[in-house]
Amino acid sequence: MEYLEKLIEKLRELAQKLIDTLFGPEAETEPELIPIPVNERNRR
Repeated sequence: MEYLEKLIEKLRELAQKLIDTLFGPEAETEPELIPIPVNERNRR
């Protein structure tokens, strides 16, 4: 039974790699940009 569980897990991993290759990795949310204050008077 343990052999079958390992086999199924390997098949899942291979299927996930195939899906990632064909359709790209799962969509990840982009990190929110943090505004950086700029002192305009010192830039001249």
